[in-house]
Amino acid sequence: MVLSSMTGFARGHGVCGSYAWAWEIKSVNGKGLDLRLRLPPGWDVIEAAVRSRVSETLARGSLQANLSVERSGAPPVVRVNAAVLEAVLATLRQLAPRIDASPPSLDGLLALKGVMEVGDAEEGEEERRSAEAAVTQGFAEAIGALAEMRRHEGAVLGRVLTARLGEIAALAERADKSPGRQPEAIRARLAEQIATLLAQSERFDPDRLHQEAILIATKADVREELDRLAAHVAQAQRLIEQGGPIGRRLDFLAQELNREANTLCAKANDVELTNIGLELKAAVEQFREQVQNVE
Repeated sequence: MVLSSMTGFARGHGVCGSYAWAWEIKSVNGKGLDLRLRLPPGWDVIEAAVRSRVSETLARGSLQANLSVERSGAPPVVRVNAAVLEAVLATLRQLAPRIDASPPSLDGLLALKGVMEVGDAEEGEEERRSAEAAVTQGFAEAIGALAEMRRHEGAVLGRVLTARLGEIAALAERADKSPGRQPEAIRARLAEQIATLLAQSERFDPDRLHQEAILIATKADVREELDRLAAHVAQAQRLIEQGGPIGRRLDFLAQELNREANTLCAKANDVELTNIGLELKAAVEQFREQVQNVE
């Protein structure tokens, strides 16, 4: 399986009988799978099928799907609202004795608002069901195209993430080989610090100084952080090779990488190791930002 991004766009359109329809779907980053659906009045019947198709196709992302439907080609039907017409005629009969005016003409009566209505012919049950099926199938094709676009972007994203992991691994190796963290360098610094303290006062207990020196050397050792960094990088690389909806797990690993980088900086006991730690934090942050786009 390949990686998928959470961003994408797709359109789909078609005609079924007298109905012309069009889908427009947009997808952006999201913590889970969220679909905001806009349907024309009277088309709510397809909502369940649409949501089911989304959950079958995608794992994460915030989606907005809009459907527009037009009915054309159906012969127009003219209807006279008998109730409104009768009310108008009754009013005219009441006013006729009091107003000297010519009798109303037919075209004048029909021009009154509400008397005559022009609409489409009544749709048949079979025609409507066919249109609903075609629109639902059209959505399935559009969401498939969206998923394909997300996979294409995910492939590019996978290469970027792999490059970032390579940078992190290289920086961890540099930190491991840093002269400042070699035992000889640590002993030399500790010996210098102890000599400075002893020169200032002779009241220090040599045994206690020895114990404190061992404790300081242990705290300054970043071997454990480097080992965990290597393990997290290897796990992230395996997940990327595995593919699929791995965004949440990569996000967790990004947090762990950041934690180890922070600890390394805190333990750094020379300028070079501190600089490497800062570069490492920047690389991990770039990795984390890209991970936010992974499904």
